[in-house]
Amino acid sequence: MSQLDLEMKPTEGAEAPAGALSRKKLEDHLWAAADILRGTIDSADYKHFIFGFLFLKRISDRFIEKARALEKDGVHRDDAYGDPDYHAIYVPQDARWETLEKVGVGVGEALNIACSAVEDHNGPAVQGVLRGIDFNDAQKLGDSKQRDALLSALIAHFAELDLSNRALSEPDMLGRAYEYLIERFADDAGKKGGEFYTPHQVVRLVVELLDPREGMRICDPTCGSGGMLIQSAQYVAEQAGKRLGFDALDLTLEGQEKNQGTWAICKMNLLLHDIHDFRLEQGDTIRQPKLLEDGALRLYHRVIANPPFSLKSWGQKEAKADGFKRFDWGVPARNVGDFAFVQHMVAALTDDGLAGVVMPHGVLFRGSGDKRIRKAMIDRGLFEAVIGLPENLFFGTGIPAVVLLLRRTARPSREGRVLFVHAAEGFESKTGQNVLRRDDIDRIVDVWRDWRDIDRFSRVVERDEIVENDYNLNIARYVDTLEPEQPADVAALLKDVRAAEKQRDAAVAELDRLLAELGFES
Repeated sequence: MSQLDLEMKPTEGAEAPAGALSRKKLEDHLWAAADILRGTIDSADYKHFIFGFLFLKRISDRFIEKARALEKDGVHRDDAYGDPDYHAIYVPQDARWETLEKVGVGVGEALNIACSAVEDHNGPAVQGVLRGIDFNDAQKLGDSKQRDALLSALIAHFAELDLSNRALSEPDMLGRAYEYLIERFADDAGKKGGEFYTPHQVVRLVVELLDPREGMRICDPTCGSGGMLIQSAQYVAEQAGKRLGFDALDLTLEGQEKNQGTWAICKMNLLLHDIHDFRLEQGDTIRQPKLLEDGALRLYHRVIANPPFSLKSWGQKEAKADGFKRFDWGVPARNVGDFAFVQHMVAALTDDGLAGVVMPHGVLFRGSGDKRIRKAMIDRGLFEAVIGLPENLFFGTGIPAVVLLLRRTARPSREGRVLFVHAAEGFESKTGQNVLRRDDIDRIVDVWRDWRDIDRFSRVVERDEIVENDYNLNIARYVDTLEPEQPADVAALLKDVRAAEKQRDAAVAELDRLLAELGFES
């Protein structure tokens, strides 16, 4: 990480000024910006405009703050404001907020010019972040008069925020606020939102299971909005006793994302977390893998992903002609692509590498093509753990998921065995959405590291038993998930019986009395 990258963070140890912007106030203000657009355009679309405004305002405020500091240190004004070498992200005049605030007519075109100018004046990390946003889109934003009014309102709304380092009350506020927006947009968009966002607690669980460290190469081949890459970097920094964005970190972060809009969101997310050293390719991981080295798949110490569940049109035709030896264990069925992503991840591992992938439960027991692949991978010893998660963790779907942990080369101490974990009952429900608590994550990670049996929670299973079960990996076959019957309280039961008998006798006596009054003999 370069010195310029480090300059994007607040000065370490610096005191936030009185009245500094709190994270809560920032998050509320950003979500209020979405309210300006809500009702005008679909929620699946307006997130890109809000992200664009946030990014432009942040880099503009930071640029001006840095330029003023340079002037104070004796750098000539022309150099402080005009030399890109002084800035982590150079913001040309057309993209500075002071310029945008003065635009009255043709605001959409002015914003498009600003976006292009930022990308044209900066390196690969910034390329593509803003170019996919069309602020002059009449179909989404209305005619020229409507666009000017709407976009001017957003410019005025963001102008109320000071997003310079000095104004922020805590480090990484922009990155956390960006994650807040991503989660809110995913919730707002329902099922479609879940395609680009994995809940924070699920990501943290998989990262801790993989336990990445400095010196490693980490890849997410279906990186969505980038949460798994960012949390991997944060975890590595924590383990190294460093602060992400302050201290140089020996780590390689790489990913690929099919959707161009989501790819741009991911790049922006990384940059707002002050991660500037990364490689992010845009394209279909199965049909056209782009993370290559010398014509072959680039290999990683850790591969982490939450691919789209049971993708129907995943690229079987291309897989049958694959030149990267990714599908040695079989080509999945045409309409279920889960094992295509799993096999890609294993193929991208170094010999001592570890992969963690979130999958639907169907991969554990589906027959036909999935069964042949599963059998081949089990026989090869690739599965190290199968962890069942609670239902309703993901936006837009209530189905439970599993985390698969796979190794290219089995560890001798665990060879020929698979750990099964029934973690489906450890969660907290919040406003209809289940979430993993810190204790839930710790329990899963601890049993993974200790590699041990816990009654009705985890069990280490020999491969022979899996073979006897016809290569079915359904967790309930190996871990008793049923609650034990409570021992009967005989004394209490007898007491209840005696009470019921007394009630019965009283009812019979009352019936006899009524019959006698009516002249019937009992």
